[in-house]
Amino acid sequence: MRHLLIATVVAALLAVTGAASGSPAAFPHRIVSLSPTATESLFAVGAGAQVIAVDDQSDYPKEAPRTKLSGFTPNVEAIAGYKPDLVVLSFDTGGVGASLRKLGIRMLVQPAATDLGQAYGQITQLGTVTGHLAKAKAVVAGMKVRIAKVLAAAPKGSSLSVYHELEPDLYSATSKTFIGKIYKLFGLMNIADAADATGTGYPKLSNEYIVASNPSLIVLADVRCCGQTPQTVAARPGWSGISAVRNGAVVRIDDSIASRWGPRVVNFVRAVAAAVRVAHS
Repeated sequence: MRHLLIATVVAALLAVTGAASGSPAAFPHRIVSLSPTATESLFAVGAGAQVIAVDDQSDYPKEAPRTKLSGFTPNVEAIAGYKPDLVVLSFDTGGVGASLRKLGIRMLVQPAATDLGQAYGQITQLGTVTGHLAKAKAVVAGMKVRIAKVLAAAPKGSSLSVYHELEPDLYSATSKTFIGKIYKLFGLMNIADAADATGTGYPKLSNEYIVASNPSLIVLADVRCCGQTPQTVAARPGWSGISAVRNGAVVRIDDSIASRWGPRVVNFVRAVAAAVRVAHS
């Protein structure tokens, strides 16, 4: 993991600061972030003052300069209008990367992390390219300490199962995803794993399958978008008899916290730990 982190940081320096030419560029002062996770991380590492615009989904922190820019369908002309010296994205779609390069705009792509190690690496990478490496290292170190404390205090969940709800139409996340690996930290069995026939990591489950699986814990990550609550879940056909519903182990987690892999993943871990304690009681 140490070698992977070093390689990631070196790659960032070569790709973003122009270190390959032997003439290090100045740290960026006009950053456009089209990734909600990157936005949170940039502010956490102390680079907030360098961020001039963020996408329409970047709702945290509140002081982030939110715009109508889209990270899903980036508009190169609109991005260029902010005169950025660095653009951070989660994915390069529609040739936006090539277009930005033609305009002489530097770009950093940070795809969805698949585990905590990659999440830590991306935070460190952002600290490196923005001139806040020391703060980024401190953020990562603090995350590791807090997560370790939560896990140490949590009851063992090897006999418990979990259903993570992304949307009310019953899409879920398996153990191969970043979300699923958080549950694995607690030893939870993910009911979505056996239903992922196509291996996407995000299968759509059926009402009957969930009821039959009888999860010990239900985590609702469709709270803000779709208003889901323990009451709406209990009202679904057959769900009142599910163990998690009967025992009050249905947890609501803010959609943005549950779907991002930045510094607030600690909040996600804490919420899962609290739910595990309820399921064990």
